[in-house]
Amino acid sequence: MPPGVPGGAASAAGLSRRWAVGFLTPAMLLIGVFLAFPAIWTIYLGLTDFRLLGPQALHTKFVGLGNYQQALTGGDFLHSLYITVVYVLLSAVIGQCVFGFTLAWVFRQWKGPLRRVMESLIIVAWIVPGSVVAFLWLAYLQGNIGPLTETGTLNTILGGIGLNWWLQLPMLSIVIFNIWRGTAFSMLLFGAAIQAIPPSYIETARVAGASGWQLIRDVVIPRSRGHILTNLLLISLWTFNDFTPFLLTGGGPGNQTQFLPVYVYQQAFQQGALGYGAALSTLVLLINLLIALAYMRILKERR
Repeated sequence: MPPGVPGGAASAAGLSRRWAVGFLTPAMLLIGVFLAFPAIWTIYLGLTDFRLLGPQALHTKFVGLGNYQQALTGGDFLHSLYITVVYVLLSAVIGQCVFGFTLAWVFRQWKGPLRRVMESLIIVAWIVPGSVVAFLWLAYLQGNIGPLTETGTLNTILGGIGLNWWLQLPMLSIVIFNIWRGTAFSMLLFGAAIQAIPPSYIETARVAGASGWQLIRDVVIPRSRGHILTNLLLISLWTFNDFTPFLLTGGGPGNQTQFLPVYVYQQAFQQGALGYGAALSTLVLLINLLIALAYMRILKERR
């Protein structure tokens, strides 16, 4: 039938639809097998008392919202949630964002090989695997990777002050570690945002007598709000779900660095309570969704 005839158009549309379904089917199967099914299975496990060992491993019981009630009324989950929020605020929202913007603003005027060398050194800290970085920082702060000692490289540089960083200042140590490791992403994103600002805007502000802080406050930040909010969203979620602190402190001492990912791992795999761990994972997912929705709402309002 000629293409101009309505029946031919309908036939062509039907053929295009079948081709589209054929191309999408493999992707939908992969999403269903590796994303949808595990998510549904996790939600189901969170409603049971399933364990790796013991009677519950053979005879699992449906407990409904019992695991969620235990988490929300118990002190361990709320404590982990609190220190995780503090960790995200200090190391990501304040630390990585501020240092990343500062480096991007300083490097914008640097030219030549020195800038490339400095940027490369900062990016290396970001791309090196977390396990490798963890062992490097163990040696830097404590020296021996085993029994905790006070002979780390930093103590030696400071003149042997005898400070046991992981035991005496665990939260500060983890915050500094995460700032050092994750600042590169913020630097790259803010660098792109600053480069996108028309030079005439900056030159006009300088001719008008704007100081450095006024230039950043009135020109750079308003023109980079989208980049700032995107950066905050990503680094907040990454830090909230970061498992690397477990490699450094194991959640200790005294649960002072037992962030939510560490707490979920300990409950699900070390304690064997997979049902309770699945419920905790669902709560962590909901918290991540709330964080994402909050940032997306703010970004939409700014636009």
